[in-house]
Amino acid sequence: MENARIVKDITIKDDDTIQSIFDQLATSGGFESRNLAEGLEILSEMIHDKDCVKFLSFVAAITSTGLRGIIADMLKKKLFDVVITTCGALDHDIARYFSHYLEGSFTLNDADLLEKNIHRLGNVLVPMDSYGPIIEEKMQLFLEEAYKSGKREMSTADITKMIGQHLGEGSFLYWAYKNNIPVIVPGIVDGGVGSQIWMFTQKHPDFKLNVVADSELLSSIIFKAKKSGSLMLGGGISKHHTLWWNQYRDGLDYAVYVTTAQEFDGSLSGALVREAISWGKVTQNAKQTTIHAEITTILPFLYRALLARIK
Repeated sequence: MENARIVKDITIKDDDTIQSIFDQLATSGGFESRNLAEGLEILSEMIHDKDCVKFLSFVAAITSTGLRGIIADMLKKKLFDVVITTCGALDHDIARYFSHYLEGSFTLNDADLLEKNIHRLGNVLVPMDSYGPIIEEKMQLFLEEAYKSGKREMSTADITKMIGQHLGEGSFLYWAYKNNIPVIVPGIVDGGVGSQIWMFTQKHPDFKLNVVADSELLSSIIFKAKKSGSLMLGGGISKHHTLWWNQYRDGLDYAVYVTTAQEFDGSLSGALVREAISWGKVTQNAKQTTIHAEITTILPFLYRALLARIK
């Protein structure tokens, strides 16, 4: 093929930086490593593009792990303008701020864990006392305070801002609140926080959750955006909501998707970024790639390389 680059061997020296390693991945001919290197290039350009509205979407499970720290740091550094996630991310952020999860194993006996009142999320252990009771206690307090201040209707962006106000360093919701970054949760009733909102309405029937207000917020952002881009960590509703809203401005101009799902079952989670082009959710000339990798493994290295680039 004309103009095709020669596959080069990777050489790693004692004084190599993570940036120099990523530079080599781009020309190594390695299978997924080239997508990883391309993802870094796209994210670097997206972050530097001052005309671009930057979306971060992620699945809840990663916030049960140490990756929550990277999510929080991204928002602390204001690398993104909008966050779209799922209810579990709110649950884990509250639970881990006021308590702790434990290291576990995929091979533990789940019947034994049930007897010990411990939930298992992959190889992360979630003690029951660190989860449900804390979320119930804190959410009822937060909502009661908002209600007494006169709030009778809230969007999910309002809910996440309210939670962030009551948390602190280490919490991704705190940094979103601190830096005025809206966090939108289209499936908020599917989780602990959502259940507590429902329970609150049983005591206060005049209190309403207005998810349509989130659409008003997103439309006010999307319709004014000169460009838009997104880092999508995992699939499901958070990925789809990001793509869905960006179709109203002819699609994302930058898109990096990290997933372990495969496309052959026709799922949204398995769909490559390029499939979204056919729906008008990603522009035809977008700088885009799909990185097939497990998020908690790859993101620390990608983020470190990104920080070196944007520095």
